[in-house]
Amino acid sequence: MPFRKIDAVLVTHAHYDHVGGMDDLRPYCQFGEINVYANEKACSMLREMMPYCFAENRYPGVPAIQLNRIVKHQSLHIGDIDIMPIEVMHGKLPILGFRFGPFSYITDMKTIDDSELPYLEGTEVLVVNALRFGEPHYSHQLVDDAIAFARRIGPQRTLLIHSDHHIGRHDEVNRRLPQGIELAYDGQQITISD
Repeated sequence: MPFRKIDAVLVTHAHYDHVGGMDDLRPYCQFGEINVYANEKACSMLREMMPYCFAENRYPGVPAIQLNRIVKHQSLHIGDIDIMPIEVMHGKLPILGFRFGPFSYITDMKTIDDSELPYLEGTEVLVVNALRFGEPHYSHQLVDDAIAFARRIGPQRTLLIHSDHHIGRHDEVNRRLPQGIELAYDGQQITISD
């Protein structure tokens, strides 16, 4: 598949497992700067992690990244898509989740304040993190937490992401999950109706 322009990159937070591939945007920069959207903390961390991308005189081939600071509850528009950033807590770190019409994407959540829930009303497809079954984690929710959260939101379909190797094999996990909740997989495509 040939390279084509990337309209935007949305950053939930700047932990390396979420932004480590930022340097791999280089080939896409042939179409111009790539707009990256993140909250203030993540923008600051990206500048520290990749100072060569934001230097005044960048050397040739450096990814051309335009950082755009966004804040929760202030809608942004990229092309014909409206995006609502919401805030969740990754342990003690406030990070972003995103709502795109009937689709909501949340990763690395441990908790969410009740004041954020109205921004998720009407979600039809929810993608949310579920680390594993069993032993609690200080900054990630477990499968049972994700199921309880999905039931609070009430989507028709929930896909679980950001799992560790302790969760088990894909088919085995799916057999343990309630109807309408499934473990996502790499390369999965989701069709969303308008």
